[in-house]
Amino acid sequence: MTRPALLSLDDALAQLLASVSPLGRTESISTFDADGRVLAEDVISELQVPAFDNSAMDGYAVRVSDLHSSNGLPVLPVSARVAAGQAPQALQAMSIARIFTGAPIPLGADAVVMQEDCTVVNECEGGVRIDVMPKIDQWIRRAGEDVQKGAVVLPRGTRLDPAALGLAASVGCANLQVVPRPRVALFSTGDELVMPGSVTPADMKVGSIYNSNRFFLRALLIRMGCEVTDFGIVPDNRAATLEALSSAASQHDLILTSGGVSVGEEDHIKPAVQQLGELNLWQIAMKPGKPFAFGKIKLGSDPHSFAHFVGLPGNPVSSFITFLLLVRPLLLQLQGTTSVALQPVLLRVDFDWPKADKRREFLRVRRNNDGGLDLFSNQSSGVLTSAVWGDGLVDNPAGQTIKRGDRVSYLSFAEFLK
Repeated sequence: MTRPALLSLDDALAQLLASVSPLGRTESISTFDADGRVLAEDVISELQVPAFDNSAMDGYAVRVSDLHSSNGLPVLPVSARVAAGQAPQALQAMSIARIFTGAPIPLGADAVVMQEDCTVVNECEGGVRIDVMPKIDQWIRRAGEDVQKGAVVLPRGTRLDPAALGLAASVGCANLQVVPRPRVALFSTGDELVMPGSVTPADMKVGSIYNSNRFFLRALLIRMGCEVTDFGIVPDNRAATLEALSSAASQHDLILTSGGVSVGEEDHIKPAVQQLGELNLWQIAMKPGKPFAFGKIKLGSDPHSFAHFVGLPGNPVSSFITFLLLVRPLLLQLQGTTSVALQPVLLRVDFDWPKADKRREFLRVRRNNDGGLDLFSNQSSGVLTSAVWGDGLVDNPAGQTIKRGDRVSYLSFAEFLK
């Protein structure tokens, strides 16, 4: 019997995203607490920013024509002092106004000369010499040059970062309408798994391993803005797997598992998901990360009532990379983010990769001081050290060898984890 061809990563991602709709819920939260959240509504400015013409420097507000009417370097009296938050009077003819950063520009002034370009020549009478002649509009921030009233400053679907929070605050938003955090149930499968702290390394049984996936997957989910319920380690049997999936589905938007998605006799995830719902994706032509599963766990007879299911491989590097490449976009889509794709950077490699694989490969690499990429020596899917040592991945097409000096597609871990 001929096995069906493995699905390409691009096709798998397209199918996955086509099956996932943004959560239909919204909530209002303080702008202070909105970092990392996704906007559910456009942020529209009800004012212009700046609200008034103001000074970009500490210095002196001047009327440029007054300066040009003087012979040589002009010396003019200081007729006013304007600090931030003060309402200035109109600038008197043939005078200047002491002004500070952020202060309103007096009516009649059309430039600011920074104080480093001026000299106080008669401190008692307030005379100041302008040493550098300004141009009109110099060091003036005009009203509305940043934001116009009625403008959409942050569109729906924006994933908020510190700069976006500052922009929202600058137009008066104390609260923002955002998409709720996706509710994710997380569990691992495998009788070989034990938790750090439950057994000392000296007392580990032969065949047992510490559950590393549970730690980095939970951290990744939290970084992606999720509310995580940790269901722990589920034993390798059908009844326990069915119970865990059924229990998790009722209160969660996504069930994320690691392990149990291969084809061994102790891998119960696939038949359990098929019994409780449907399995839409199974195995992808990528290395590491081939045993990836996606489907739904249904809730009763309503076809619109279900929890998404993702099964990640048990090997830690495979689990880590498939999360970045497939689960991350899914979570962004659930939150209504408008852009889920990352753009690779073309960089030079300082290593050889002479053996091509029939699957698309993701090699753990690190930038070096010469602007190139170094390769971690062991690319096994069980070597989590490679993901700590490395700062990104080389996206190497199927059947492709690499020679030192080639330029390749590089994906930064930092960009994935923003």
